[in-house]
Amino acid sequence: MTAIQASYRSLSLLADLNWDRLLYGATIVLALYTGSQLGTVLMAP
Repeated sequence: MTAIQASYRSLSLLADLNWDRLLYGATIVLALYTGSQLGTVLMAP
């Protein structure tokens, strides 16, 4: 049980430290997807 609690605390710490990096990555992916969709619509004859 102690090992489970320790691993949960370490995963929680990693999530707290790196949440902004995940947000930046998700924002970039969303921007690329949106740009490709907009480009497809604008390039259609």
